[in-house]
Amino acid sequence: MLAIRLARTGAKKKPTYRVVVIEKERARDGAFLEIVGHCNPRSNPAQVNLEHDRIRYWIERGAQPSPTVRRLIEKHPKQEPELVVA
Repeated sequence: MLAIRLARTGAKKKPTYRVVVIEKERARDGAFLEIVGHCNPRSNPAQVNLEHDRIRYWIERGAQPSPTVRRLIEKHPKQEPELVVA
């Protein structure tokens, strides 16, 4: 079974996270299938970059987002680019 969850990166006491698609049984920082986002909770405000189209692709194929990733997706919806009219 596939899961979409956070994998910790960064230095000691300075965490950053990757949002990854991974087999549910693998270790937190184990081999993953794809990186679908990044999260830096230490910046103010927290920087969250998600690839919503890839997350949707993996959810359609049975991947289950963790509760934390589900909250990130809800809190940071996809931003449509603004059209610049000259």
